[in-house]
This record gives sequence, C-alpha cells and structure tokens, in this order.
Amino acid sequence: MRKLIKSLVAATALAGTLAATPAFAETCPNKGGTLVSWLGQTPRHLNPAVQSGVVTGAPGAQLFATPLRYTDGWEPEPYLAESVTTSDDGLSVTIKLKDANFHDGKPITSEDVKFSVETIKANHPFKAMFGPVESVETPDPKTAVLKLSQPHPALMLAMSSQLMAIIPKHVYGDGQDIKAHPQNSENVVGSGPFKLVEFTRDQHVILERNDDYFMDPPCLDRIVMRIIKDQSAASIGLENGELHMAPFMNTVRNIKRLEKAEGLNVTSEGYAAIGALDWLAFNTKKGPLADKRVRQAIAYAVDKKFIMGALMQGLAQEAKGPIHPGSPLAEPNLPSYDVDLEKAAALLDEAGFPMKDGKRMDLSINFGWPSIKPQAEYVKAALKKVGIEVAVKASPDFPTWAKTVSNHDFDMTMDTVFNWGDPVIGVHRTYDSKNIKPGVIWSNTQQYENPRVDELMEMAGKETDPVKRKALYKEFQEIVADELPVYWLNTLPYHTVYSDKVGNPVKGIWSSSSPMDRVYLK
Repeated sequence: MRKLIKSLVAATALAGTLAATPAFAETCPNKGGTLVSWLGQTPRHLNPAVQSGVVTGAPGAQLFATPLRYTDGWEPEPYLAESVTTSDDGLSVTIKLKDANFHDGKPITSEDVKFSVETIKANHPFKAMFGPVESVETPDPKTAVLKLSQPHPALMLAMSSQLMAIIPKHVYGDGQDIKAHPQNSENVVGSGPFKLVEFTRDQHVILERNDDYFMDPPCLDRIVMRIIKDQSAASIGLENGELHMAPFMNTVRNIKRLEKAEGLNVTSEGYAAIGALDWLAFNTKKGPLADKRVRQAIAYAVDKKFIMGALMQGLAQEAKGPIHPGSPLAEPNLPSYDVDLEKAAALLDEAGFPMKDGKRMDLSINFGWPSIKPQAEYVKAALKKVGIEVAVKASPDFPTWAKTVSNHDFDMTMDTVFNWGDPVIGVHRTYDSKNIKPGVIWSNTQQYENPRVDELMEMAGKETDPVKRKALYKEFQEIVADELPVYWLNTLPYHTVYSDKVGNPVKGIWSSSSPMDRVYLK
C-alpha cells in the first residue's frame, strides 16, 4: 500500500511516493542585488559529489541541485526530482526527474543520476550514504531506479543538500580523475540556482544567477563568498557592512560581540542536520583508558556546566550522547555524569589506580583545532583534581593531528565531529568495530568494540518503521553512554550572523549547505 510521505520526522524513508508541492516555491519580495557572504576556509574545490565539508557545501549547493531539499521541520520536498517513490519492500527507490537543464543547456537525464550515484559511491568519504545501492537502472531519460541490497532509511536525507549533487556525465565522465577534474574548480557545470563566475583561492567564490533555473528564478543577481580565515576579521566585516551574512560562525567571543551590534541578527537555527559535536575521545585499547571505569571517572571529574557557562557562554547545548540533540533520533534521557569527584576517585581506586604521591596516572590530550583548546586546557585542570596528570598536545596542523589520531597513537583527543543528518551517515562510523581503520581519520579511531552496538546499528540502518528505529537507537545510545568510548561535551556553537538587509536567510537543517534561491536583499 502506498501513501504520501508528508514528513520524515525520524529521518526514515517509508514505502510511498513523495510528490508534494515544494514549500520553497515562493516569489521574491525583492529581486536583484549582490549578497556578500563569508567562507571561513578555502574549499579544496567546489564539487560536493567527491568532497565533503561545509566550505565545499556552501558554493556546491548553489552550483549543483539535488533530488530533494528539506524544510526546517525535517520534511523532505521535491527539488530536482518530480517525485521519489519507495517500494513496499524498501529495496527499490524510483526518482522521476523534472524537466531541467544543466548550466550548459544540456538536459538532465537518468543517466546523469546513475553517473552521479556511482561517482559518489566510488569517491565520497561517506561510504555509508549509498552503500546499499547495488545498481541504478534507467528505463527512460526521466526515470532512475535505485536498487538496494537492503532497506536504507538514510537515503532520503542523503538525497538532499550537498550530499547527492547531480553532476553531468557529459562533463565529468570524460575519463579524467574525477577528484582532480579541472571543472571541479573552474567552468563548473551544475544545475543549481547559480553559476560559477570565478573561484580565486584564498580570496572569493563569485556566483551569478542561473536564468535557466528549473524553479522560480533566484532572487539575487549574484553571491560573492569572501574567504576570510580569521573570524575576528569576518566579524569586523559584518559590523562595517562589507559582509551581509556569515554562516558557521563558532567563536564564542565574536558571536557575543555581534549579538550587540546594531543592524545585525544572530541565530543558532539551521544546524540540526549538520549535527556538530565537541567531544573528548578515548583510546579504548591503550593503558588505563581500556577500563571503562577510568573513562567514567574522567566524565565525573569534568564539569560540563562550567563548559556550557564559562567557555561556551550559553551559546551551545550540552551533548549527552552520540546523536546531536537537534535530531529527532536523539535520546534525551541518557546516563548523567554530573560532576562528582568522590565517585570519580572511587572508580579510579576500584580500577586499580590508587593515589600515590599525589598522582594516579599520566595521560595526554591531542587536539588539532585551535578553537577547542580552551576545553582541552579545562579538562587538564579538572582531571588534576582526581590525580590524573594531563599533558595537552597541540598539533601544528590538521594533517599532523589526523595522522596521530588515525594511527591510534594517542590517549585522549578533543575533536569536533558532524552527524550529517542521519546516524547511518555520520554516527555509525565512530562506533562500528568494522570501521577500525588505521590511517583513516573520523573512522572508529577509539578502537571501540561491542557486538551488541554493532548489531543495533546494523538493524537501525535498515529499519523503516520510525518507532522501531527510534527504539533501536535508544538502546544504542544507552550502551555507548555507559561504556563511553567518547565523552560528549557540547554542540559546536554554530551561529549565522546576518544583516537587517538580508531577507529569508538560509536556515533549514543544512544552513548554507542548501540552496540560496529564496534569499533576497531588502
């Protein structure tokens, strides 16, 4: 029996057809003008089919369209797809395409969908996104049928935002290495609301309106994404009007400053699917940290209220488990580790680490992001109170940190990791024992192993009943919150700052990694 899918509150693909009228097809209150936005880093390139990350996602979502897009209520809407139909057994997903063209005027066909899925599967770092897709059939130019080895409830989210860019086979299928293709960075051919004018590394990405856009034409004439690596400099640009909008601001000091600035608005809305968490991760196979009692003792010694108040200044939420609290699948009632130094000491004694000459053990914390240094320094001070001496090790650059952590040469590490919408995409990778891959960062670098956790993730990854799926993830979260391969601290304080001149700033669940066709200047 088929039914209209009106929501995916649990981010679950159900049997039925999605063919509702998009909520995004609204007229522009004002047309024209150039929006100047902010990018905090230089993108490696602009093709999200083979590159993850929000600095690729922001321009990539303007250049490339995806089959679906999402409302801020986690509801999927047709975008490049006219409809998406899932079979009753969940093993076949049919995408019917709208009449749409690429930027070079060539029509988008099912062959482009097939090519895009195959390219993403072979090259994108998020292997779980399309892992169950065994083949893509193209019975006619407007119909692509994804054949799955098992039901895949994460697929609907994977069809949105920067995750399933539909790229032209006639451009990117020319035999060149797709990851190094010259048209990833210049003469980019997509079908999104904007076309590429210029990408100058470390300076800007300039986009212009796509007048042949398959939906209502974008409101803006141009978007200039200025690359400014110093958030304080970007803050000055917002204050003096040189920047209209800055998504993904995360420096507490600057956010607090901008909240007081006249003519600017600051919001934390729009990051639920990004799902960024700051955490303290443990090497569960090394020394004292192999004992969960030691990991629990560390949790009891860390005062998250201090982190939320003094360090985050109220701009972040507490993270209690592996799923971001903005997700419908997050379990709110997880074991709490409210600061309790007596309990921490008792656990350390029980684990065989008594206090000797004022110390129980020596550990270290590695970190690769300068913004996370305050948490690392605080943890050092907190653990000293229970006899754990901590050496804080700042890596000189990201590659050095990634090599150290991915090769399991660490005790503890502070990190920021994204959920990417559905747990299958961004959560499983951290806890799956099959994903312990030396040399691969953001895999199971904690070397955590629990057969029941593996089983729960496998079942939840293909469960299409939203109630049953939520129950599976509830048990999963309860187990890892007890065993603590990671101690989750806080959500990353991502905020969007925008001028009073900006209408309909991007929020949704993907922030600026979603199309800006309805953004306008007043």
